Amino acid sequence: MIWLTWRQMRAQTLWTAALIAAACTYLLYLAADLRDTYQLTITDCTTACDSAKHAFADQFGPGLLLIGLVLIAGPALIGAFWGAPLITRELETGTHRLAWNQSVTRRRWLAVKIALVGGVSVVFTGGLSLLLSWAAEPFDGLVNSRFEPLTFAARDLAPFGYALLAFTLGLVVGILARKTLVAMAVTLLVFAGFQLLMANVVRPQFADPVTTTVEWTDANAIGQIDSFGIGPMGAGIQGYTIPGAWVVSDYIPVYKGDGTEVTEDDLYACDTQGGTPDDCMVALDASFTVSYQPADRYWDFQWIELGVATGLSAALAGFAFWRIRGLN
Repeated sequence: MIWLTWRQMRAQTLWTAALIAAACTYLLYLAADLRDTYQLTITDCTTACDSAKHAFADQFGPGLLLIGLVLIAGPALIGAFWGAPLITRELETGTHRLAWNQSVTRRRWLAVKIALVGGVSVVFTGGLSLLLSWAAEPFDGLVNSRFEPLTFAARDLAPFGYALLAFTLGLVVGILARKTLVAMAVTLLVFAGFQLLMANVVRPQFADPVTTTVEWTDANAIGQIDSFGIGPMGAGIQGYTIPGAWVVSDYIPVYKGDGTEVTEDDLYACDTQGGTPDDCMVALDASFTVSYQPADRYWDFQWIELGVATGLSAALAGFAFWRIRGLN
């Protein structure tokens, strides 16, 4: 069974391994360049360090984002090109009538396929994820935004679960569709939908966010205000970042010291009196309430996401073992 599985999957395994090797080579080069530049421009910085940090982030951000996108798309491709054809290829060619009527039972045949092919996909994806996490360590420590959706999904433990889930999803879709091309297309669409659902709906529910009131005088000490002004919803902050944390508040109303919202008239009065907007907000004793997931929950969220993906994978594998008995 092991030899047969290798013979059937060697083409996919070899070209995938070649792509992984190329990505690893690039990451090793990028890691060395990143660390050398970090030492010169950040660690040894004496003047204009803020601009040096921005230049460092601009220099290495695109390359790390590219590899991250590969890691996010990789499991979907593995599910489509490895998981989906695993059974549909046998059904379409009719070889299942021979393969499943030998001394090896259907369930044992499937168990070997899942263990070998699924195991290799997890090792490939997980290994690249760990290498990326190591290579990007100085960058991630400086930018401090590991909760960003494209960063979170491409680092540490989450890609292990994604790889396993994509493979078992492709397997089950193949069993149900019985057509390779249909199964591949459906696997790509469903898994992409899962990733969007996980990032935007499920992940925010892993833990109740922390809610805190921030005085305007402390706003830039605790985090950073992206933009502030008047809009359809009144005066407020559009985008507030806290280093390392995941701010879940999109639009944040700003309140005066008496508890009422800052209005357009207040902002107009500030303009006529002169001074900076910060001076005006301080004079109004302004504050705002922000909800966020603290930075120290990052690993908890990684483990939870791995658990969710692994649990779904186990359920899909169980369905595959049950359903394969009735295939003919």
